[in-house]
Amino acid sequence: MAIDYRFKNTDWALILGASSGFGGATAVELARHGMNICGVHFDRAATIPNAEKVKADCESLGVKTLFFNVNASDAEKRKEVTDTLAAQMTSPDAQVKVLMHSLAFGSLKPFVAKDPKNQLTQAQIEMTMDVMANALVYWTQSVFNKGLLKKGSRIYTMTSSGGHSQFPDYGAVSAAKAASEAYIRQLTLELGPYGITCNAIMAGVTETAALAKIPGAKKMIDLALSKNPALKLTTPEAVAKAISLLSHEDAFFISGNTIGVDGGEDIVEFVGDNPMA
Repeated sequence: MAIDYRFKNTDWALILGASSGFGGATAVELARHGMNICGVHFDRAATIPNAEKVKADCESLGVKTLFFNVNASDAEKRKEVTDTLAAQMTSPDAQVKVLMHSLAFGSLKPFVAKDPKNQLTQAQIEMTMDVMANALVYWTQSVFNKGLLKKGSRIYTMTSSGGHSQFPDYGAVSAAKAASEAYIRQLTLELGPYGITCNAIMAGVTETAALAKIPGAKKMIDLALSKNPALKLTTPEAVAKAISLLSHEDAFFISGNTIGVDGGEDIVEFVGDNPMA
């Protein structure tokens, strides 16, 4: 049986990467429990229907929605979004209850290659770090300085086992994941006195559009299936439910962590015959 609880009708979730994957699923799950949704995404014509569906699903649950198809790394667009959101939040007790960073846009190349044309450039490394890590800090600053983060607010960033282990061509993304976890720890220290919690959510291998772009994705899926104690892959919906639970008022003292939502996948090193498979 699903757990039934409601957020206040003045609570908003600001989700970066809201059109699909973890961000899209979390938007719908939080809306299911009464939270208004402000979604930021960056889609071209072919994938715009994904964002429109997430928005429609949220609206069907009776909450307010604001969706912006903009580059989340653009400072002017960030100001535009936060200004518009602030204008919507007229109630004195309105707050950004959830700020979620779920941007998955980075370069997948080796650091070094025999042919220099095949290795990461400085611009690609900097772009990956800016989108997949630094944006977490910049959006937190913007929302906090607007007075929209208050006691009880939650900040999340999406990470993975790639933050502490390596895969081919994953170096820049791995570095960004590790940085985002460090940013969460620092934000925990700085925002703790305000009653704001911060956590990194480490999902297991999940079949998303972002995973499909990683070289060797099929092997990653097969390995995850072979070693996950739950005998299945992580889903965006499972992660969304965990974030929703962590956003409940009773989770006020859970902060500064990298929390695995992977069925125990990351703790398994040796893959042998599973008698339950």
